[in-house]
Order: sequence, then C-alpha cells, then structure tokens
Amino acid sequence: MKLRSTLRSSAIRCLAVGVTAALVATGCSSGRSDSKGSASGGTLVVGYTADPNTLDPWKATQFQAVHLLEQVYGTLTQLDGDLNVVPGLAEKWQYGDDNKTLTLTLRKDVKFADGKPLTSADVKSSIERIQKPATAAVAAATVKSVKTVQAPDPQTVVFTLTAPDAGLLAGLATVNLAVLAKDDTSEAIAQKPNGTGPFTFASRTAGQSVKLTANANYWGGKPKVANLEFRIIPDQTSVVSGLQSGNVQFATLDDPLVAKSAEGSGLTVTKTPSLSYHVLQLNSRKAPLDKLDVRLAISCAIDRKQVLDTAALGEGEVTGPITSPAYKSDPNARPCPTRDVNKAKQLLAGAGFANGLTIPTIVSQGEYATSVNEAQNLQAQLKEAGINLEIKTLESGAYVDRWVAADFTAAVALNGGRPDPDGMYGRYFTSTGNLNKVAGYSSPELDELFADGKATTDPAKRKEIYAQVGKLLEDNAAWVWLFASYGYTVTAQGVQGFTPMANGSLQNLKDVSLN
Repeated sequence: MKLRSTLRSSAIRCLAVGVTAALVATGCSSGRSDSKGSASGGTLVVGYTADPNTLDPWKATQFQAVHLLEQVYGTLTQLDGDLNVVPGLAEKWQYGDDNKTLTLTLRKDVKFADGKPLTSADVKSSIERIQKPATAAVAAATVKSVKTVQAPDPQTVVFTLTAPDAGLLAGLATVNLAVLAKDDTSEAIAQKPNGTGPFTFASRTAGQSVKLTANANYWGGKPKVANLEFRIIPDQTSVVSGLQSGNVQFATLDDPLVAKSAEGSGLTVTKTPSLSYHVLQLNSRKAPLDKLDVRLAISCAIDRKQVLDTAALGEGEVTGPITSPAYKSDPNARPCPTRDVNKAKQLLAGAGFANGLTIPTIVSQGEYATSVNEAQNLQAQLKEAGINLEIKTLESGAYVDRWVAADFTAAVALNGGRPDPDGMYGRYFTSTGNLNKVAGYSSPELDELFADGKATTDPAKRKEIYAQVGKLLEDNAAWVWLFASYGYTVTAQGVQGFTPMANGSLQNLKDVSLN
C-alpha cells in the first residue's frame, strides 16, 4: 500500500485570515485557467456504500448525496485545497457601504446542462427561494444576512446585507447553496439535475448506480474523464474488493481497518485529517434531556478517547465543538475533561434519576462505517453511570429523514465541518437557525455571539467570540462532541490527479485522469 498522509500546513496558517480577508477585499479574480482541456476518456467508477437519498442540492445532508451533487452543480464561490475562498460562478466580487453590500460579477458564457445561459436572474431566484421556509433548504441560515438581491444586468448580482457577514463568502461555497436555473422546480431536479458543474446527469438506477457525463462546456475546462459513475456497493470491504479486482477505480473510506486492508494490488491510500466530527447529539427539547444535569451527566460519563480507540482504532483526535484549525476548540475546556462516572451519578441523582434512565438513540448504518461501533461503546460506558442508551439502528435514508425532522431524543452522528464557525454552527445553535430544530438547543447568549461573529472582521476578535461559543455549548452539554477522524482516499493503478480536501469535498474529481 502506498500510504500518504495529507495535512497542509498552509491551511492552518490561512484559515485564520482567509474569511476575513475575503470580507474586506475590494475584489477577487480567479487563479485558475478557464481554457478548455481535453478529456482523457474512459469512465471513472466511484465505489459508494449508500444510495444518494436526494438529488436536490438544497436539501442534501447525506454525505453520498453531497459528493454526487458537487459534480453536477456550481456555486458562486469555491474553496481551494487550503480551504481559502476563491471564485466560482462569480469571477470577482466587491464589498461596499461599510461591508453591507456585496456585488458579484458572474462569469460569461456559463451554461446549465440544458443549454440555457446562467444569468443574475438565476442567482436572484436561487437565493430568494432558499430563504423561503417552504423550500426547507438546509443552508438557509447561511444567507440569512442577505436582505435583498438585485440583478441590475445579466452578469451582476448585488446583495444588500442586514449587517456585515464575515462568513458569507465561505458559506456560498457549499453545494447546499448551488445556483439553480430560475425555471427549474424541485420536482424537476429531483428526477433530472440541471446544473453548471463539471459533469451532467445521465441516468440513475435506484440502489445500483448514478451515471454522469463530462460537461464539455464547463467554465473550468472539460473534465479529464468522459464519464463518472457512482456505483452502490454494500459495504466498504466490498468496495476495496472492487478496487482490487479493477471494477472500481476510486473510493473514499472512513473505516481505518478497511483502509489498512486496502494494502497491495497497486492501490494507493491517502489519509487526510477531516473537519467532520463524530458526536452524540442530544435533543434538549425532549425529556429527560431537557434537564441540564442529565445532559452533563451523559457528557461526564463518556471517555472520548475510548470511543475513538474502540470505533476508529485511535485514528483521529478527541475534539471540542469547533474543528476548524483557526478556531479549534480545546477539548480539555469542558466541564469533565476526563471521564468522571461518580460525578455523572451525582448529577443524575440531583436531576431526580438516582435509579437511572433510558435514552432512545438513533444510529445510521451505511452512511459511515464506525457508527454502530461508536454507539455500542457509548452504550457500554453510559451503562456504568446508570444510563441506558437504547439503540435504534436505521438504514441511511431512514436515519436522515428522522434526523432532519428532529424525530429523535439522541442521535449518534457524523457531521460535516466547515472552515468558518458561523457556517458550521450558526444554522444549528441560533434560535432562528434553519436547523435549530435538529440541534435541539439555543440561547440568547449564543444568538448574540453568533451575530457578533458575523459582524466582526478582526481575526483575533472572531477567535475570542467563537471560543465563547464553544464554552457555552460545552458548559450546557448541548451535544457531546467525541472526536474528529481521518478520511481515506483509495485509488486504483493509473488513477491520477485527485487532491483530497479537509472538508471531505470530492470537487476535485474533475481533475482525475485514467491511464
């Protein structure tokens, strides 16, 4: 096995200033060439363990769906390999009016898959539709600061903001804020996506595969492979078997044991630290988790390192709420930095549960590999404190449905991290955040801190603000943060050009070639 570990030191240096620099910048232009490349041909087969549960980018939370839709849809901004904000569909932008207006200039000659040109009217329609509660867009909170959207000419979009928003440009890079054609309906794209990305939708066979074709008109240059197929394979061990047999050429794994087994047969494994975080989500709006001492008891009764070592072979690090290098939380700053079962029992007794209690908990099977092992270890640890974690294992799609509906008391989850803390948690832990129902917790103090974080351009002040956010989340045991792990990219012989990213994005599949 050719094992490479990727951690760009420049990411750590740049993340502290990247978002702020983008906010105060007078303009920005693309650093990449728009010249059209030529495809090397062939089909790149990507091994996938779960069928994407939606083709609507505004509603995608499942990792498999997000990775697929990144290939089909374009966003106004993008993140480069160091997670800095760079141009996407907007080739440049400029702030004005004390950072309360943002003017974006769209690229010329960008087309949707159906051949229609991208214009400012499409951007205006997309943002306004995302903001409507009826759309149920999962990233609606990211554009909450956008008061109005104007389209003075086909290539110009003007956002008027309620206040300066330091995280907006980074937030616009998520596929959850993809630009859709103004005439496309949710019903239409659920059957046939119509985006501006490097690949176009070809076909889908439920439970088997989704096939894409290289977009010859893509503004960033034609992808190097002619076709891209996401093939559904039951588990990660079978995915590796497919790679070794030549039926699959590319896969991402999150099971370190399976990654180790990928040795040999000419496979290359690249290990990349991830911003994603493993967490036991607690819904404090449901009894008995509505009692702070119950939540704190759960937090104090858990040895995070044991969960990491048991479920993920120690491949990762114990984490607090914020995983972005520039704002990383100190996991030792929580109420119980080490496991304290006696304190957990005392807290339970004080909350009226001296004889113990039961917490129904949902767990996904298929979306990521370590979920069930995490749940079982948590169950064993909490039992010693008198807490019965009643595990309900669900297929990935069913889990996501219940998760989005906040139909759970507790949930073992793997959530995607983002380079900016506002984009990461503003939608969860503010009272008006569109995923606050899922988070199950908010407070006036958090509302004020998140508002201050958006409006502040000074990196040091933002770091201080988000340190307070992390402390409030931990002190109130909003959730129980466990660990951040690694992502593993596995490629077969002859596959070249893919650059993994710490946010788990597969946006660089367009650069892959087959020899």
